[in-house]
Amino acid sequence: MLKRFLVQAIAVTSCSMCAAAQSPQSVTAQDKTEIQGLVAAYARTLGSCAANEYADLFIPVTGSFASGFRGHVVGRERLIAMVQSERQCIAPPQGAAPAPRPAPTVVVEVTPAGVFGIADLGGAGHYEDEYVKTPKGWRFAARTVITPAEQAAGLNAHEMAAIRRLASGPDDADDFWAAGQDGVKRFRSAGVVILVSAGQVTGRVYLKDGGHYDDVYEKNPQGQWRFKTRAYVADGAAKTP
Repeated sequence: MLKRFLVQAIAVTSCSMCAAAQSPQSVTAQDKTEIQGLVAAYARTLGSCAANEYADLFIPVTGSFASGFRGHVVGRERLIAMVQSERQCIAPPQGAAPAPRPAPTVVVEVTPAGVFGIADLGGAGHYEDEYVKTPKGWRFAARTVITPAEQAAGLNAHEMAAIRRLASGPDDADDFWAAGQDGVKRFRSAGVVILVSAGQVTGRVYLKDGGHYDDVYEKNPQGQWRFKTRAYVADGAAKTP
């Protein structure tokens, strides 16, 4: 029941990629096998820091990954930069590489809006996916990771997208690059960064002037996300979350 609810919630999102997708009337057993292979390739390329190969798993131009911490990462260049900024890719562990984790099994569902899936990560949460079949095979149109804390706060891919629509504006920075201990700036996030603490949903929006907004969000009685508070923090006073 929960998995069905989550897949339906993704379908309601009707993201921009859906318009370009021609949803098949049915998904064959072979299609499901190929989608599972796509999910396995995602785990392999991310774990091995194969950034270019990772980006190839998404549809060109509009393919996206989203999470609370990373924001909404759209397009090949940002997807590559995101993988290159992963902790294990900056400073690989010493000694023998850890054994790769098995890819999660994905549950696929076809809706009038497209082909969607849920990949359970156990105690780490789950992925909510949208897939498109291209001439090169199945690809991600969108992949969103939802943590247990986010799920407990009532968030899913649809709700996260609604918060980002509320919080974003023309003065937002396209993305945020933070300097590490070595002084090298690496991709940190794109768009609105959403965090959950003690059940409260908060956000940070980086701005073109170098400052940012710190937000707290809440749902009104009609089920719409609204600002509870919004505070502007000028450049120089910003602290990386």
